[in-house]
Amino acid sequence: MAVDSSRSLAKAADAPGARGRGRRTGDTGKTPGRLRRSLSTHWYAWAMVAPVVAVIGVIIGYPLVRGLYLSTTDANEANVERTIGMNHIPATYKSVGLDNYTAVLSDGIFWDRLTWTIVWTVSCVAISFGLGLVLANMLNRKLAGRSLYRMALILPWAVPAFVSVFTWRLLFNEKNGILNKILAGGGIDAIPWLNDPTWAKLSVITVNVWLGVPFMLVAMLGGLQSIPGELYEAAEMDGANAWQRFRHITLPGLRTVSSTVILISGIWTFNMFPVIFLLTRGGPGDATEILVTYAYRLSFVVSPRDFAGSAAWGVIILALLSLFAVVYRRALRKQGEVW
Repeated sequence: MAVDSSRSLAKAADAPGARGRGRRTGDTGKTPGRLRRSLSTHWYAWAMVAPVVAVIGVIIGYPLVRGLYLSTTDANEANVERTIGMNHIPATYKSVGLDNYTAVLSDGIFWDRLTWTIVWTVSCVAISFGLGLVLANMLNRKLAGRSLYRMALILPWAVPAFVSVFTWRLLFNEKNGILNKILAGGGIDAIPWLNDPTWAKLSVITVNVWLGVPFMLVAMLGGLQSIPGELYEAAEMDGANAWQRFRHITLPGLRTVSSTVILISGIWTFNMFPVIFLLTRGGPGDATEILVTYAYRLSFVVSPRDFAGSAAWGVIILALLSLFAVVYRRALRKQGEVW
């Protein structure tokens, strides 16, 4: 009887009427969308983020849209809207489509600036990353005065960039700079640090590396401290030497951190306006001028100021950096890194 009663209960539960009674009234079977679920679940977080998003949208969104629009016109200092005394002069510029982009990409100046910008970016990022990794490995060990060394190496990051650049400019002064006085004391002729194209390029790379090493140092040191010490102990017991431990434990353990800081540093360096402008102003001649400083020159230095051309250069710079970020991210995904 116990078996028969259990079978009857199972049949009653499977009956259409029983299943219908268990369903909620008005349930259509549709699940809410992904965005709707996120809003309903995390509405407080969205409310906190909304003011920041609105401010960023105004600060970044409007200039971006305005720049895109100006890049398709022939706007310059002579035909934009302006007020002279009591006279209001309306804008007379017109749309020219993609002519500005065609003019930029067909100009040899763009390719010269792009080549030097890539050399400048790769050199600065590679040297900064290498020095940051070496210093981080040194400071990750137990040594006397480690905290003092860390503070001293992070100090350049705490000093405003323009102060650091002006200080280096004094050091690089050909006549009264400390560097040339030290060389003169050793019987070496003064070096035209900022007046010779080759030395000027080396000088701006040196200053930017000096500014970028602390960021790499902090990032690498944090990554090293996240690697379990047991891995090094086990490798040492297996007979692995220092180079083998560094190659097979340290470098793989830093892969995620390294990929992120290289991308961020690359974007920063590609658009590093203060170092170039304050140290050499793109000189001597145009030897150290990168893409962003040339766009600035078109908009604020040349006469008449070419707002449309400067905007086109800015859009192209944005497109190049976006392309680099996409390609870099896909390369990381192929290597198994997801972020």
